[in-house]
Amino acid sequence: MRDHRRVFDGDRLRADLWLPDAMARTLYVTFRQRIPDPGAFSDDRPVQQALRKGLAHLHIQSRWNDWFLNDETAALEAALGMARDGFSTALALGYSMGGYGALRLARALRLDQAILISPQFTLDRAVLPGEGRYPEGKDFDARLGDLAVFAKPDLAGVVIFDPHRPLDRQHADLIARTMPRMALARFAFGGHPATGVLRDLGGFRDLQDLSFAPDARAGDLVALHRGLRARSGHYWQNRATACLKAGRPAAAATAARRAKALSR
Repeated sequence: MRDHRRVFDGDRLRADLWLPDAMARTLYVTFRQRIPDPGAFSDDRPVQQALRKGLAHLHIQSRWNDWFLNDETAALEAALGMARDGFSTALALGYSMGGYGALRLARALRLDQAILISPQFTLDRAVLPGEGRYPEGKDFDARLGDLAVFAKPDLAGVVIFDPHRPLDRQHADLIARTMPRMALARFAFGGHPATGVLRDLGGFRDLQDLSFAPDARAGDLVALHRGLRARSGHYWQNRATACLKAGRPAAAATAARRAKALSR
């Protein structure tokens, strides 16, 4: 095991830091995404790919699906601020709830860049009335989780989302409006999270490689998705469903045939 330090050890929140063999100047931060059976911390391992590239890896967990918002949030932020000291750059990658966590904790971490996959901007129904996908939404702390107050306005990076998922598109638009340096990368028919095509065809490692660069570009991420989607049954099935809903039965049938052929 590389040099491991527990940066924060709470009852509801936890943060672990792994250091590479040589001195690291860049901090790479990941976040636990929403899980179907919360209630325990996981014994996560570091991102070895990051350590091999000389980046330190910080992983932040929430025991419950509370979007990192609870009575330990302020203490976690203080600990993260101290952990950030000594690094010249901080980069982040987060999925769904983990993407929200990156946005909410970006100021404490002094993040320079975040790559976010299908993140939420809020679960507050007063802000986004249609967002009822998550049971935890009824307990969402709208005050503590208000990105209009707590976000890092100058945060740069990319928001990846499937534009055919209306709620994910609305979240992405709110993020870009609040943090104008966050570019939008549309992964058509990728699903939620929008990286379903990459998951199908082993493209996640390439996504990670792009997230290690401090100047990640939306165009490069979209090109990765587009280069794989024609061979993805996930892509064609989602496309068939969308075409059917849009009243395009012929296009839906063609896409469904492609999905079936790829599943053999």
